[in-house]
Amino acid sequence: MRVLLVGAGGVGGAITRIAARRPFFEAMVVADYDPDRAEAAVAALGGDARFTAEQVDAADEAAVARLLQWHRCDVLLNATDPRFVMPLFRAARAAGATYLDMAMSLSRPHAERPYEDCGVKLGDEQFTQAADWEKEGLLALVGMGVEPGLSDVFARYAADELFDEIEEIGIRDGANLTVDGYDFAPSFSIWTTIEECLNPPVVYESGKGWFTTEPFSEPEVFDFPEGIGPVECVNVEHEEVLLVPRWVDARRVTFKYGLGREFVETLKTLHLLGLDRTDPVAVPGPDGPVKVSPRDVVAACLPDPAGLGERMHGKTCAGTWVRGVKDGEPREVYLYHVVDNQWSMAEYGSQAVVWQTAINPVVALELLATGAWSGTGVLGPEAFPARPFLDLLTDYGSPWGMREQ
Repeated sequence: MRVLLVGAGGVGGAITRIAARRPFFEAMVVADYDPDRAEAAVAALGGDARFTAEQVDAADEAAVARLLQWHRCDVLLNATDPRFVMPLFRAARAAGATYLDMAMSLSRPHAERPYEDCGVKLGDEQFTQAADWEKEGLLALVGMGVEPGLSDVFARYAADELFDEIEEIGIRDGANLTVDGYDFAPSFSIWTTIEECLNPPVVYESGKGWFTTEPFSEPEVFDFPEGIGPVECVNVEHEEVLLVPRWVDARRVTFKYGLGREFVETLKTLHLLGLDRTDPVAVPGPDGPVKVSPRDVVAACLPDPAGLGERMHGKTCAGTWVRGVKDGEPREVYLYHVVDNQWSMAEYGSQAVVWQTAINPVVALELLATGAWSGTGVLGPEAFPARPFLDLLTDYGSPWGMREQ
């Protein structure tokens, strides 16, 4: 297997550190718009000859396709933000390569009823091309991070091994992370955080299908394991709600994120001021007006999440809560994966949230390389058997857990 990794930021850098410990691939080309960042990611690996650095613009489909072909890469792993999903998705298909991402194509709210009806849903642009990928014998494995990704694997595992009938699947994400010296310092890309938190959340119900609610709706307190404790969680737009029902039979699917009230109020303020907008606005510059995206300005004013690890303390938990019936009796479980920032920094030099995201596509790559996972078309993690993934995740030294509720 020869991999083109596009994106050498926090998650991309963690991917290289995790992959460097595994023998399943022949080469990994680390490409980024900033060549210094790609070079730094490779240099940090201590001379592993399987890794090389390149410069590429993720928005330039032709350039990405040429890079895939030049390095004879049969897989494109997308570690960029969601704005670049579609050009990279198309570039992989043009080059005849397998495609993996950790976040899917962007949504667009319904023009007239944004908090009731779906407009363009997350992943819709990718799924409209599923038949073409299948016809050409190519695979696009979408949403293969931690959430979406591992959370979807948990949903498939629950359906296959833990339940006869599933009433509800609810992804629940929470943490007790703090960052020294910052009152507001997101542990993941603020661009992506704004996108998923301020868009209308999607809920799935059998018989009704997908529909939307208002941002931060249906607050609940969820008790997270391994010392994290109770965290208030709210509805947030996320890919699992769009993926799980395609392969797993459940009457209801939700995603709730433990943001905390202060974080929610900050996001509401950004929206109130229009600072969540992506369309450029004109601002004064030394040589005249300059057009900039307000959201990009917010991102530039905040610390890079990849560099917060030394200041960060606590744990992050990603998991899937499932309620249903087994052997005629009601059952409720929480399948989860916890990462302690102190451990991930000491072991890999990566902060917990980006490391937890990064390990899952590497596990998936190894399953594809060995043939344990295979398929064609545009598929989510639920389309594959869960047990090989969970066993290999444990073999990577990062075990998962299950709590009977």
